[in-house]
Amino acid sequence: MSSLVTEPSTQPDAHLATTANAYDAMAVLYAEFARNAFDDLPLDRAVLAAFAELARTTDAAPGPVAELGCGPGQTTAHLRDLGLDVFGVDLSPVMIDLAREAYPDLRFEVGSMDALDLADGALRGVVSWYSVIHTPPRELPPYFAEFGRIVEPGGLLLLAFFESEGEPVTAFDHKVVTAYRWPIDDLAELAVDAGFTEVGRMLREPGEGERFRRGHLLMRKGR
Repeated sequence: MSSLVTEPSTQPDAHLATTANAYDAMAVLYAEFARNAFDDLPLDRAVLAAFAELARTTDAAPGPVAELGCGPGQTTAHLRDLGLDVFGVDLSPVMIDLAREAYPDLRFEVGSMDALDLADGALRGVVSWYSVIHTPPRELPPYFAEFGRIVEPGGLLLLAFFESEGEPVTAFDHKVVTAYRWPIDDLAELAVDAGFTEVGRMLREPGEGERFRRGHLLMRKGR
C-alpha cells in the first residue's frame, strides 16, 4: 500500500488544515504529555483490552486494525502490545514523524480519516481514540461512513471522546484546537447510521487533571 491519503481536493476543508497545523505546533509537548497516558487509567485500558480480544476472535485470520488519529503513536503501540496487527494514521506530519521515531517497528502514515486509500472491508477494526473530537458536528457523518466502508463485516469500531454530561453537542476550548463534547447516544446513532450495532459502552468520571466525563463506545459492523 503506497499511501493512505487520497488525492487532495483543490480546496481542503478548513478544519482539517487548522487541526493539522495546531497539532504540528504542539506535537513535541503533546508527545511528552501522552507518553505514559494509560498508566493511571485502568478503565481505559480495559476498554482497549476488550476491543483487542474481540478483534482477535474470528473464524478467519484477523485482518489489520487501524488507529485513526494516532498522534505520537502511544495507543497504536498499546494495541500492538495487546496482540493486534495495527498501524496508525494521523493528519499531522510532525506527529507521524514522532510516532515513527518512538516506535520504528510500527507503520505510521499521514492521512485524513475521512478519505483513506483502503479497499472496502480491508480492516478488522478501527480505533478512533479522541480523534473525531475536533470535527465540526455537521461534518462528522462522512467520517463514520468511511469507518463503515473500510471495516469488514463483523469488524469493530472503538470510539473514545469527551461526553457532554446531559447537554447537547458542545464546543470547548481544547488545549490544542477547538473540540466538541458529544452525548453518547448521539454519537452511537451516527455509528448505527453507518452500519454498526452497539456492543457496549463505558462512561467514566473525570480523573485528576481532567475536566470532562469520558465516553467510550464499542460497535460491531453488521454482517
